[in-house]
Amino acid sequence: MTGLEPMRDHWWWRPGWCVGRSFYTWHVTFADQPGAGRLVADYAPVLAGLPQLDPVPARWLHLTLQGVGFTDETDRAEVDRVVEAARGRCAGLEPFTVTIGSAHVDPETIQMPVRPLEPLAALRRAIRAAIGDVRGPENVPEPEAGFRAHVSLGYCNTAGPAEPIAEALEVHSRHSAEVVVSSVSSIDFNRDRKAYEWTDVATVRLGG
Repeated sequence: MTGLEPMRDHWWWRPGWCVGRSFYTWHVTFADQPGAGRLVADYAPVLAGLPQLDPVPARWLHLTLQGVGFTDETDRAEVDRVVEAARGRCAGLEPFTVTIGSAHVDPETIQMPVRPLEPLAALRRAIRAAIGDVRGPENVPEPEAGFRAHVSLGYCNTAGPAEPIAEALEVHSRHSAEVVVSSVSSIDFNRDRKAYEWTDVATVRLGG
């Protein structure tokens, strides 16, 4: 297997990030979804043989939807107003089922696509609209275009060739899982320990 882009260390400090700094964002999380936990267990044997990857524990499995801002630059009262706006926006959306998987190599991760895209894109649009309700539509961070719905199973911790990881996945069985998206979470997350860890700010249910 040749021609793959080399892997990069995922944990380099992106602009604005440093130890001790955290970020408000919106994620779909899967702690209450047995199918997501099974996916982590299904792929655990292949990740265990790849020390260049940091596996994502089941409790931290997530799908990133929409950022809000660094916590030291964003007033918590504003975040709370966005949450309330999101409750109104998401009341008109029904829970939906998506399929996660199977896993493939990305330049910094092992990740799994999530399909179908449209209900997730609609959920993201609702969150973006809620931020716009509070800040004004011109002040919603991150572009609306280019959204790629995915869940990462592991993050690369060193630069190196992608082929060994791709080959390990190739010989491992492919796995996927259906999960129900019935809520979205406003969270305060950090990456101090080479992992994405968070505390919950609020949970917004779809359908009110």
